[in-house]
Formats: sequence, C-alpha cells, structure tokens
Amino acid sequence: MASIEKVQNGGILTSDTLPEKKLKMKYVKNALFQRATFGCAIILCIILLAIILFVGKSGLSVFKHVSVFTFFFSKHWDPSTDHYGAAVFIIGTIALTVLTMLIAVPASIAMAIFIGEVAPNWVKKILRPILDIIVGIPSIIFGYLGLTILIPLIMQVTGSIMGEGLLASALVLAFMVLPTITQVSDNAIASVPTEVREASYALGATRFQTVFRTILPAAKKGILTASILGMARALGETMAVVMVIGNTAQLPHSLTTPTAVLTSNIVMQILEVPFDSTWYKALFMMAFLLLIISTLSIVIIRKLRAKGV
Repeated sequence: MASIEKVQNGGILTSDTLPEKKLKMKYVKNALFQRATFGCAIILCIILLAIILFVGKSGLSVFKHVSVFTFFFSKHWDPSTDHYGAAVFIIGTIALTVLTMLIAVPASIAMAIFIGEVAPNWVKKILRPILDIIVGIPSIIFGYLGLTILIPLIMQVTGSIMGEGLLASALVLAFMVLPTITQVSDNAIASVPTEVREASYALGATRFQTVFRTILPAAKKGILTASILGMARALGETMAVVMVIGNTAQLPHSLTTPTAVLTSNIVMQILEVPFDSTWYKALFMMAFLLLIISTLSIVIIRKLRAKGV
C-alpha cells in the first residue's frame, strides 16, 4: 500500500507510473513546441527569400532594356521618353544620408553622454521614456511638422522661395533617428564598467577627460552600431521625406533646392507606372538597391556584435 499514491475512477496510479506519464507528456509538449517554432522560422525564411527574389528579379530585368552604366550614372530620368538614369536619386540618397548623420550623430552622442554621465537620476527617468515615445511617433507626423513649421522657418531664415530640399529633409530625418542613436549609445556608455571610470578619476582625470578619453573609446563599437542603425532608418524612411524634399528629379545646387531620393521617387511614381514596363522595372531596381543597403547594414551590425559590441 505504500507504493499507492492516488486512486482515481477505480484505477490505481503508482509512484512509478505517474512520473512516467508526466515525462511522456512533457516530451510530447516539447516536441510540438520545437516543431511549431521551427515551422515559423521556415515560413519567415521563405517569405524573406520570396521578397528578395521577387524584388531582385523584377529590378534586375530592367538591364534588358537599359544599360547598367546608363542606369547608375546617367542623370536623365524621364519615363515619357524612355530615359531611366537613376544617378540623381542615388546621389540624392547619399547626400541626404550623409547630411542627416552629420547632424544626428554628434547630437545623439552628446545627449547619450548627458543621460549616462551627467544627468541626475530624476532627469534620466524623464528623458528615457520621452525618447521611447518619440521613437513610436509615426513618420507622417514628423513630415507634417516639417512641412508646416520647418519649411516656412527655412524660407524665412535663408530667403529661399521654396524651402524644400536636402536641409529640411535632413533636419526632419535627424530628429527621427536621434532617439534610436541616443538609446543605443546610452546603453553602450552604461555598459562600460564602473572600475574604468574609477581608475580614470583615481589618476586625476576630470569628468571631461574621463568621458572623452576613457568612456567614449571604450563604448565606440556600440556607438558605431547605433550610428549604423540610425543610418539604416534614414535610408529607408519615405513619408516624411516625400513631404519635405520637393520630389524633383534634379541634382541640388544648394541645400534648399528641391530634389528627390530613391524612396521618394518610388512612392511618387509607383501608382502611375504601367505594369511590367521598363519604368516599372527601374523602380523595382531602386527598391532592390535599398534592400541591398539595408541587408549590408544588418550584416555589419551582426559582425560588430560578434566582436563583442
């Protein structure tokens, strides 16, 4: 009788049979869970591969009608006359990204230093949630604010007739990517061991010297990762840019000249393009370029993390 644990519905479960049934049930649950998660991973991989193949095939087929040199180096974009030179949009994208990062990275690092090394705890508790909120604001709101507030301000300050262009777009994008770069940089600075700070102060360094000669060099890989994340978002941003850049297929001769980038050109023209035309394929090639750049950004970030970032 000592081996009997429970009597249920006239059946006897012994101390030997009960654990065995529990183990079998756990094994079945684990097996089902593993198969379900593996299936989800396979589905995600298939979807990603399908997107890459579809966009890549549609985009690369443009070179059956347009030479590679013309597409990448010609500045003449006029679908009505079958001219598909994307150099204007590629140069505009590069210029906008560089200008955005020149504005956003120093400001983000300065804010991360303030939050991590200078601000008292009660200020940190206010600023960090604010950054989280800004990250979640839809991009169209930033674009609307840029259109209604920033562009009139630029027109007033610079005397420009339009106000749209690289400057307005870069300022809007910089404000959009600033929270992302700041948060990741803040985490990188916070991960620097306290002993490093204490050793610096023990050697007689000031707070300024400790931050710029000790903490920032120790956190530089994390800050680089933050900058790449911000750059990836700036490259892929669409709606806010469309609203403030001017959407004109021309190289800008100043920061307030209306121009266009890859994302804005795709959005403005994709709805009116005939299906499977050369124009259609050229737009998909632009999308494929953005996909390649985003993929390279992810690969670089993973390489940095593998090295201990």
